[in-house]
Amino acid sequence: MFQSYELILGEEHVSVVKRGQNDEVPYTVRYMGMYLVIETTSGLILMWDKKTSIFIKLSPDFKGQICGLCGNYDGNGINDFTTRSQSVVENVLEFGNSWKVSSTCPDAHSIKDPCSTNPYRKSWSEKQCSIINSNVFAACHSQVEPAKYYQACVTDACACDTGGDCDCFCTAVAAYAQACSEVGVCITWRTPSICPLFCDYYNQQGECEWHYKPCGASCMKTCRNPSGKCLHNLPGLEGKKSCKCL
Repeated sequence: MFQSYELILGEEHVSVVKRGQNDEVPYTVRYMGMYLVIETTSGLILMWDKKTSIFIKLSPDFKGQICGLCGNYDGNGINDFTTRSQSVVENVLEFGNSWKVSSTCPDAHSIKDPCSTNPYRKSWSEKQCSIINSNVFAACHSQVEPAKYYQACVTDACACDTGGDCDCFCTAVAAYAQACSEVGVCITWRTPSICPLFCDYYNQQGECEWHYKPCGASCMKTCRNPSGKCLHNLPGLEGKKSCKCL
């Protein structure tokens, strides 16, 4: 996908390591809202919120040609747990262990429920994540089933007990909001007390003006992208939007 280039992603910048003689750069890097987006000319799109959430999108040209932990991209979710030996299994551990990169890596033998491991976080996690099932997201419930997103939110919020507590919770809710946005339902769910984004803080005199948008345009003309052209049309991503360059 990246040919002779290796990309090292950081919160502030992307480092590039060139490992071959190919001078053609097969990717572009841009920022959409709170996301760093990498688009390859071959049809892979990577979106990272620079915290704990990453989305990978593939061109339809890859349908049925993919294997691994992300499934096989054939439109049938039932056979996504296909092992390296091409067996369809139900056991998550058997599936995951089959795709180890190195045989020297030990097998995983159990899946610990973080809410059982950290029971003191369970009630807090359930209360915080209940926003996904609340009226805030009511317009989306019929379009995107919230149950799995709620459970993932509770699990993540229970697991993050060594720092970044709110990041895990906020990222989980943002994942559901993004799924809603992709089916055309824009939800304004952030508040000054729930996962706020203080975009206006970045408005310095004589520079770009930033404002929070829950669902931005797929490709915007900004200071970083003055042409307003993008390789692919992506669904609007939330975050800071440059409304005007001064």
